[in-house]
Amino acid sequence: MAKSKSNFRCSTCQCTVPKWVGRCPECDSWGSMDEVPIIASVSSRAGASLAKAGAGAILPSSPATPITRIDSKSTRAKPTGIGELDRVLGGGVVPGSVVLLAGEPGVGKSTLLLEVVHQWARRGPDNRSLYVTGEESAGQVRLRADRTGAVHERVYLTAESDLATILGHVEQVNPTLLIVDSVQTMCAADVDGVVGGVTQVKAVTSALTSLAKASGVPVLLIGHVTKDGAVAGPRSLEHLVDVVLHFEGDKHSTLRMVRGVKNRFGAADEVGCFELHEDGIAGISDPSGLFLHHRTEAVPGTAVTVMMDGKRPLLGEVQALVAATSMPAPRRAVSGLDSARVAMVLAVLDRRCGVPIAKNDVYAATVGGMRMTEPSADLALALAVASAVRDRPVPDGLVILGEVGLAGEVRRVPGVGRRLTEAARLGFTRALVPLDSGAPPVGMKVTEVGHLDAAIAALRG
Repeated sequence: MAKSKSNFRCSTCQCTVPKWVGRCPECDSWGSMDEVPIIASVSSRAGASLAKAGAGAILPSSPATPITRIDSKSTRAKPTGIGELDRVLGGGVVPGSVVLLAGEPGVGKSTLLLEVVHQWARRGPDNRSLYVTGEESAGQVRLRADRTGAVHERVYLTAESDLATILGHVEQVNPTLLIVDSVQTMCAADVDGVVGGVTQVKAVTSALTSLAKASGVPVLLIGHVTKDGAVAGPRSLEHLVDVVLHFEGDKHSTLRMVRGVKNRFGAADEVGCFELHEDGIAGISDPSGLFLHHRTEAVPGTAVTVMMDGKRPLLGEVQALVAATSMPAPRRAVSGLDSARVAMVLAVLDRRCGVPIAKNDVYAATVGGMRMTEPSADLALALAVASAVRDRPVPDGLVILGEVGLAGEVRRVPGVGRRLTEAARLGFTRALVPLDSGAPPVGMKVTEVGHLDAAIAALRG
């Protein structure tokens, strides 16, 4: 029988070391190393292999359980009351989960989560929510709640940035939902480093994650982003949490998008649409109408396409304007589209289809601040430019899908069926799509084309 030994394991990050140390070498937590016994028996083949490798087996605190005996009902998602957010989360927040919502300053993160705690408190007398703010005073948050109508007696508010004090508030209030705004402003007194630094952010997030797993209280964290749009703080911050959401929006538009980046409980490519206004924020269940310009008569240089934002089909309008210029270098102005793909489509139109645009200024844009970066909008852009050059509008009620290659061929795009179904729901009766795109929806007339010349000819007919 081998001699009995012990290792020391960190209660915060589970890092194991052979000797006791005052501070964990992995997460820098002080006084978190606990002694754990090592199974000394090496009589089995596995034990012999561990002994040969110089490793020891640690006696687990609880035995492994067959998966059939684990209750999954306790971890089912609970709706927040905001449909668009629940759509991205996969049905709602899961008990004990940690959600990180990141976005630029002023995009509406605090307004959204203030509405979340309000809707959460309204769902029942047992639903208490705690909103912790480290960036504003309690009075400032109350003013926003008055303006947006998010005042409720079961919404508890505290302006605090010390982690230990926050944990004390959690014990007193005993909430069923915790909001921390923001994680970069919180600090742990027993951890070195400046507030918002890598060490502090990691320690605070680890502590809040441990709180969520131990108590079953879902925690929603607000995070800052860098100039490049990435979540501020250590890269491991995204690994510590269960769900990462990005809150996006143009300051010149009221449209806001919540985009899933990581989700352990559902699809990570869902998108939720919101509209930010003076009275708060509201979900938009049917955002396609925002990206279409409703006019009484057709105008040359416009075409409608359908893009996939995650799993969500969205109709959008592409506009093009071609104007003569006396400058030796014609101008190419692009808004809402990929400038590299626009340049490629213009070159294909001039070289493969004989559309005279080489000596003209070309302006291409989308409607409503929509961002189109996928290749499925190539054909709609090309036909919008051809329509602007010939001063003939694209037929009304026509939706256009397809990727354009350098040889002028029109290539297939994924999800044509879902795209056309969404277009048919909004009243479009005709479609121009690549070859072999599958069966069209009932009531929609589909024309398949294999080359850009054939697509331009189909518009003439």
